[in-house]
Amino acid sequence: MESAAFVFVLQVLRISVPYLLASVGASFSERSGVVNLALEGLILAGAFGAAIGQHLTGSAWAGVGCALLLGLLIALVHAFVTITLKVDQIVSGIALNILVMGSTRFGLSLVFGSVMNSARIAGMDSSSVLVDPLFLIAMLSVAVGQFIMFRTPFGLRLRAAGESAETVETAGVNVRRLRYSGVLVSGALAALGGAFLVYQQHSFTDNMSAGRGYIALAAMIIGKWSPAGAGLASLLFASTEAMQMWVQTGWLPTQLVQSLPYVITLVVLAGFVGRSTPPAEVGVPYDTEVKSGEL
Repeated sequence: MESAAFVFVLQVLRISVPYLLASVGASFSERSGVVNLALEGLILAGAFGAAIGQHLTGSAWAGVGCALLLGLLIALVHAFVTITLKVDQIVSGIALNILVMGSTRFGLSLVFGSVMNSARIAGMDSSSVLVDPLFLIAMLSVAVGQFIMFRTPFGLRLRAAGESAETVETAGVNVRRLRYSGVLVSGALAALGGAFLVYQQHSFTDNMSAGRGYIALAAMIIGKWSPAGAGLASLLFASTEAMQMWVQTGWLPTQLVQSLPYVITLVVLAGFVGRSTPPAEVGVPYDTEVKSGEL
């Protein structure tokens, strides 16, 4: 018989997966210089793609493929409007979140005849979260992401693009290509987080991302824009969410218990954000034509 502590740890690990994947992906996007506030929509799109893919084909991996396709498509839109068209990155992220919420609701009505939830899907065939392929990918993404970002030439160039894009361009490296790659990595990983979420719940429900994208963004900031730091912060937030499920006492109002993860997010952010230094040019569009003219 499993002990309560072991069950709690398993619950924390399960809850952490969408946070881990989205926050690690966001670190690549922001290190390249692009704020990705569209994480919420990317998680939701990934969940919807996985549900539709498995519903239509009966294959969980086909669902993962659909999730990745939608995540990459939305990330590509975000990259195009912010990097190529130089639209405000915050506005683009919020607009995409709204677009995905409306589109998934419309998709639900078309495929399932309901704007609230899909039919039941099987999800991944795994006996425990510890052997779930998407959980293993999430754990691997932290280690691999940390290695790529801080131990490879690509990671060095990506970080340089967020610190001084002009210097990178002067060295003969394409800043736009680096920033596109960072945003696309973010889209793919966040979408996988959505696929894990829908497979765990065995059904897609309207707005099921439920603020996870914003918490993942907070985890990335607390983790100082590194995959390892983002992963640790994600486990912290997952622990608070698990505690919220366990602390069901009669003397605490239900609304207060349910708000616990968000309250802790605000408290932790207030304590850490002032000590965290973001990439110098994150959120700053890079205009190659203007810079070339100046040179």
